Amino acid sequence: MCDKDRLTRRQLLRGAACGFGSLAFAGLAGASEDPLAPKRPHFAPRAKRVIFLFMQGGVSHVDSYDHKPRLEKDDGKMMSFDDARTVANTGAKNSSQRIMKSPWTFARHGRSGHWGSSLFPEINRQMDDLTFIHSMHTEGVAHGPATLFLHCGSTNLIRPSMGSWLVYGLGTENANLPGFVSIAPSSGNGGARNYGNAFLPPVYQGTGLGRAGGPASEATIRNLKGPDGSEERFDLLRELNGEQLRVRPGDSEYEAVVNSYELAWRMQKNAPDVLDLSKESKATLDLYGIGRKPTDDYGRQCLLARRLCESGVRFVQVTYGDNSANPAWDQHSNLPKHGDHARAVDRPVAGLLMDLKQRGLLEDTVVWWGGEFGRTPYAEKNGTGRDHNPGGFTVWLAGGGLKPGFAHGETDEFGHKAVSDRVHMHDLHATILHQLGLDHERLTYTYAGRPFRLTDVHGQVVREILA
Repeated sequence: MCDKDRLTRRQLLRGAACGFGSLAFAGLAGASEDPLAPKRPHFAPRAKRVIFLFMQGGVSHVDSYDHKPRLEKDDGKMMSFDDARTVANTGAKNSSQRIMKSPWTFARHGRSGHWGSSLFPEINRQMDDLTFIHSMHTEGVAHGPATLFLHCGSTNLIRPSMGSWLVYGLGTENANLPGFVSIAPSSGNGGARNYGNAFLPPVYQGTGLGRAGGPASEATIRNLKGPDGSEERFDLLRELNGEQLRVRPGDSEYEAVVNSYELAWRMQKNAPDVLDLSKESKATLDLYGIGRKPTDDYGRQCLLARRLCESGVRFVQVTYGDNSANPAWDQHSNLPKHGDHARAVDRPVAGLLMDLKQRGLLEDTVVWWGGEFGRTPYAEKNGTGRDHNPGGFTVWLAGGGLKPGFAHGETDEFGHKAVSDRVHMHDLHATILHQLGLDHERLTYTYAGRPFRLTDVHGQVVREILA
């Protein structure tokens, strides 16, 4: 070989630079082709998906599932309570409050014999499928911080919501639908942050359908049928996007936009069938209370949740609430209003449980019911309602490898504070993730040089409730 045919190191690097760039882009493109593809869990899961029935505003546990005979016995008496809400508002550690008994009657239900009030007669018939946690406690005494903590594990910082973490960790089962859907989300108390991705890649953000307090007809995907759904137009758009990606490698926001366009294209052919409730039988519609008041709206939303999960959506939230300053279950001065809300959700929730069970879906679906906190055992300001209570409240779970007909933990004799086998909201998050095969300590994402997780540096799996 002649000297003139030899390549210097500088010439080699100059000539190969474009090739190296192409290889790097190919790696980036390969990594971003389908960020929602199913991923291997950390260990064998007991469940594949979650339906979260969010009772916005805080259902009163002492009027629903946490039976406290002491309230009946001491009704009307003034007693001293160490209350987080009072401390936050006045700085006083103790306050004198009037004990208020429940306006609803309690009875034992099912083979488990668990107590349930007349507030939820239809759900009470499903008692043997429910797993109760009576010792919940959380952070935040107001709706905003407590709601953010419920969804994101933080009261004020911008953190990814639980649904986003779940899809980040597991991907989705159906590439033609979003992996995370929030039905009728509220615009207040955290708003879109409650189903947002925060610092996770934008592709993991939840898709909102409708709005809290709005009619069920709004819980759909707008502009689902575009003016021109031709293959040629989509191919041209994909080609143009590809050119942009070549000059903007590593731009996660632009990649998310491209992915959303491609998902929207696939959804045009698949989502209409999933969202079409007219395909359901009359018996199924009746099961959810659809076609009658006051259950029609929430019944339609619960049925839509079942159809979405059945089609491979990983996390579906169904909010019962509104966009007012005092959300749905927030009865500070009119506790009997709980009855109106219960009539709207009782049959739809019971119908969802029965429908999932008869279809074999409850076995691998975690159904989670509850609010951001509970309510006090005393009358607020000596009136006719109850104040916020983050120190002790109840949630129930069903399906997904949990012990059916089981109750865990206790509040004190008034239902004021969790005292036995206490379960923090971080613990509940860790437990639900565990049922889907995710170790909450390993589900991390590094942002700004710090590893983050849904449970921060806290959380223990509540193994006592696992089947």
